[in-house]
Formats: sequence, structure tokens, C-alpha cells
Amino acid sequence: MSPVRAVLFDRDGTLVHDVPYNAAPERVRPVEGAREALDALRARGIRTGVVTNQSGVARGLLTEADVRRVNKRVEELLGPFDVWAVCPHGPEDGCPCRKPRPGMILDAAGRLGADPADCVVVGDIGSDVEAACRAGAHAVLVPTPVTRPEETAAAPHVARDLPAAVRLVLDGPPWEAPDGAPALGLYAGAEHVRRASGRLPTGPDAAPPRTGRYL
Repeated sequence: MSPVRAVLFDRDGTLVHDVPYNAAPERVRPVEGAREALDALRARGIRTGVVTNQSGVARGLLTEADVRRVNKRVEELLGPFDVWAVCPHGPEDGCPCRKPRPGMILDAAGRLGADPADCVVVGDIGSDVEAACRAGAHAVLVPTPVTRPEETAAAPHVARDLPAAVRLVLDGPPWEAPDGAPALGLYAGAEHVRRASGRLPTGPDAAPPRTGRYL
């Protein structure tokens, strides 16, 4: 039985094909196997959610109403999610929710009544993994053409596609590093790793350098 209580998905590039700053519901196209993978989680009683950066709102390229319409279309195609967390801010706004910061992960987990340590974040770039690590959640990276090689190499768990990522969750992998050793590499400065090694971050930005595509 999987110990995971909730799986939080990035939206663009993970659940649906990435259309930059998409304001058009008709352009939403789920990735292959997404509906079946999500239904497998739901059938096992595992909660599902979406955590998505939508800086197109801050950039004036779409409205929050546009985001809601696109999200509604995602649910029409993929089924209902238990929680949505959306950050409309830009990279210079200093928002604590914007990935790679952990705010959306913590908020979504809290609304689900789940400890972040019992959650898995599935995404396609380094900011998804970093946000999960900083929140104390687990992470599975599903690389796409925009994923940087160093992000893939450093990710704690990598799956070739979304269905494979869900199978990892359902099979209950050994989420922690062998013999309790902290993870190393690109995400080594993230909060859960610092906690494991006894070196807590000293401030809200105590994290590895940002890499990858930041929407």
C-alpha cells in the first residue's frame, strides 16, 4: 500500500502539453495517459492537486479569469482535482508561493490536511523539484525537451512519462536516500535536505541557484 496521501502536479508540460501563457481552453491537450494515471490514484484513495505558476497574469498576457477557464477545461478532460494552487506573480515579485519557493506546496498540502512529507510533487523542471524539496515533500521529475540535463541528473526520482511517475507512487518506492543520507547535487540546499543533515536554512531564500524554465 502506498504511504503517499496526495500527489500534486505541475500543470503545463506535466499534465497537459505546454502552451506558453495559454488563455484558450480549446488549446488544452492532456499528455498521453494522463487521465488513466490520475484515475488510478483516485481509485486508491490518493488525493490529487495542481500547483502551477501562471506569471502570464503578472505580465499582462492573460487574466485570472483566463487561467480559471483553462483550469476548468483541464478538469473536464482529466477529472476533478481535490485542490488547485495558482501563483499569478512574476519572477521579480518575490512571491513566497511561486515555484521554486514552497508556498503553493505547503498551501495545497494544508488544504488537503496532509503533511508535506506524505505528498509527492510531479513536474517537468527543476523549479518543481526544488519547491517540493523546500516544502519537505517528495518529488518525481518527468523530463521534457525543456528540462535541463543537470536537473534530471540531480532529481531524486525520474520517470519517463506521467503514467510511469504515477506507477512509482503506487508501487511505494524507497523515498528516502539509503541509510538516511541527505541527497546531494543541484537540490542539496533545499529545506528537507538541510533538515536531514541538521543544517537548517537561515532565510527564505536559502536554496540552490534557480535553473530551468520558470513560468
